[in-house]
Amino acid sequence: MVKVEEALLALLGVFEFENGRVWKRYDFATMDGLHEKGLIAEARGRQESVYLTDEGLRRAKELAAKHFGTKGAAPAR
Repeated sequence: MVKVEEALLALLGVFEFENGRVWKRYDFATMDGLHEKGLIAEARGRQESVYLTDEGLRRAKELAAKHFGTKGAAPAR
């Protein structure tokens, strides 16, 4: 996995909500790469969010913990 994709997947793990739903306001090429790897649902279209696949959600949570020291929950404001 490319480092940029790994970092983006970690961010998706931090900010996911509704059991794997994430906002998709990230670089389109990187999001397409995650889709090609089967880690997120189709990233194209007019909707503002996508869903992490089961594997994508698992890996996103692992990467969030690795890179940000979180169990995948966005910090409270």
